[in-house]
Amino acid sequence: METKLTLKLDKETIEQAKKYARQNDLSLSKMVEKYFESLNNNLDKNKNTKLVNELSGIIKINEKIDYKDERMNRLVEKYK
Repeated sequence: METKLTLKLDKETIEQAKKYARQNDLSLSKMVEKYFESLNNNLDKNKNTKLVNELSGIIKINEKIDYKDERMNRLVEKYK
């Protein structure tokens, strides 16, 4: 559902936005919509990053283990 939105912006900013929109074959409405969508996408990415940051450090790493060798050994065992 589309809804009308009224914005008050600096005249020069509007002219620059119109120029950009023309150069990229977009309407101002579509340009603003895409911008808002990108903000929402970034919020979702930040949520994922926050989760990853919270989980970081939970698993203790044993520095004595060579993980590449361990992975290779497990793959060899798996495909015997």
